This record gives sequence, structure tokens and C-alpha cells, in this order.
Amino acid sequence: MLRIKLLILLLVVGVSAPAQAGEPAEVYWEDLVPEGFSELSTRSINHDGSMTQLQPNAPVVQKYDGQRVKVPGFVVPLEGTSELTTEFLLVPYFGACIHVPPPPSNQIVHVTFEEGVAIDDLYDAIWVTGTLSTDGWKGDIATVGYRLTGESVSAF
Repeated sequence: MLRIKLLILLLVVGVSAPAQAGEPAEVYWEDLVPEGFSELSTRSINHDGSMTQLQPNAPVVQKYDGQRVKVPGFVVPLEGTSELTTEFLLVPYFGACIHVPPPPSNQIVHVTFEEGVAIDDLYDAIWVTGTLSTDGWKGDIATVGYRLTGESVSAF
């Protein structure tokens, strides 16, 4: 009898686990900052008028490395065509890296879509789903703490 109950339990867990594993974890910007890290304000402005990133080597949260996640944010396009964007920075607020200095590196995600993805309006926040990596990236605009291989984009 105990064997049958154990077998039923294993079957139930085995059937329900893949359904749960299919949903990406919702990750918000505060989740990407390690506990105890004393972050300067993400909206700090250099009074010298420069666009220098204040914290280009901010630490990342290792538990998200290799995880399938869903992160909200705004797009700073880097590569693509007028119809499809293949590479962009995902940032926590509109204008980051363009109108104001870049936020700390752990508040920027470098996103790539192999086939490209349509971005309808740069003013709108979006969700980006994909696999997150803690391998950094460095570009002309900013140093970035996270990379994401994109699967999909949806309205926030």
C-alpha cells in the first residue's frame, strides 16, 4: 500500500513540475541588486554635465545566472532595422543611458534577439522574457551587469 501511495505521489509531482517550470520568474530591478549593496540613486545626475556612469562595476545577483526570467523595463536600441531590433539595453526608467547618465551596471540588461523583435514604442515599458546571464557586457554607452537571450516581448 505504501508503495502505491509513493508511486502516485511521484506521478503527481512529475506531471505538475514541468508546468510550473515553464513559467519564467518575474524579476524586478530591486531583485537584481545584491542585499547589502549600497547603491547610489539610479537617478543621480552628475553636476558636471557629463554622461559618465557612476557605478560601472556594481555587483550582480548570481542566483539568476542561467534562469528563465521576465523583466520589465524600457528599451535603448543598439542594433537592428526599422522593423526589428536585434540588440538593446533594458533599463529601469525611460531616458536612462540617453538623456541622463547610465544607472549602475546591475540595473542594466543587455538583450539580444537572434531573429529580431518588433519594438512598437520606445516610450512604453515592456516585459522581456528570456534566459538571464550574469556575464557582463561593455559598450560605448555603458557597462552592463546582466545579459539576456530574448524569447519574447510583451506590453507591461
